[in-house]
Amino acid sequence: MSTNPCPTCGNSVPIGDRFCGQCGTRVEAQPAPSAATGKTMSFSGVQVSVVAKLVLVKANSADGLAYELGGTEHVVGRTEGAILFPDDPLLSPRHANFLYRDGNLFVRDENSINGVFVRIRTPARLESGAVFLVGEQLLQVEALAPDFGPQPDAEGTYFYASPKRASKMRIVQRLRGGEIGLIVRARGDSMTLGREDNDLNFPDDPFISGRHAEISIGPDSVFTVTDLGSKNGTFVRITGDFPLEHGDYVFLGQQLLRVEIS
Repeated sequence: MSTNPCPTCGNSVPIGDRFCGQCGTRVEAQPAPSAATGKTMSFSGVQVSVVAKLVLVKANSADGLAYELGGTEHVVGRTEGAILFPDDPLLSPRHANFLYRDGNLFVRDENSINGVFVRIRTPARLESGAVFLVGEQLLQVEALAPDFGPQPDAEGTYFYASPKRASKMRIVQRLRGGEIGLIVRARGDSMTLGREDNDLNFPDDPFISGRHAEISIGPDSVFTVTDLGSKNGTFVRITGDFPLEHGDYVFLGQQLLRVEIS
């Protein structure tokens, strides 16, 4: 039994008693200690110190359903997991996992076909062959080997074709069904993308801003993608466990999810 000392005689007074049982001195009532304090919540016997939820963003930018992340792992998929989107054909059966580790929230791609994309807050580094999203465009960036100019065939004849300018990088548009669309080679060490007046334009994409993003290549052939203050953001495909912050956006399949952490 929890007690407090009497201020007059020092006798132990049980918490909840109003008077000392030995000298009769009035004692201020003390609240009993709570078994659960702070914001830690319990789920299936496991306590997590971060409470997060995923909010589905609709096509009109309104909020849809919210999914509480109260456990330690939360699988998202078309047919497997705690959060299901059975009508999304671009989701794998088991697509992604939102999990807590060391007091932080992460998202992991569960070997899905189409990947998990996160909206960048700051310039992000990409390896050659990486894919990213601007508007409705799925784009792949590739480093190019040095060009030694046209070479003749075994008889010394040169093949006739349009001039080919030297370039360190190119961007490839990946179309539905796995086909390749536009292929644009950079004139210098960077390219801008947007709806108009850029190195690569998508005038018919309503989700792309006028000047949307920039891709640059460094001396180590590693790329940097920078969002240029676009309305709908630039998303990169993640690898491994990717840490999430409050206000991040995650795109998987046809679902756009906003992360809220309290």
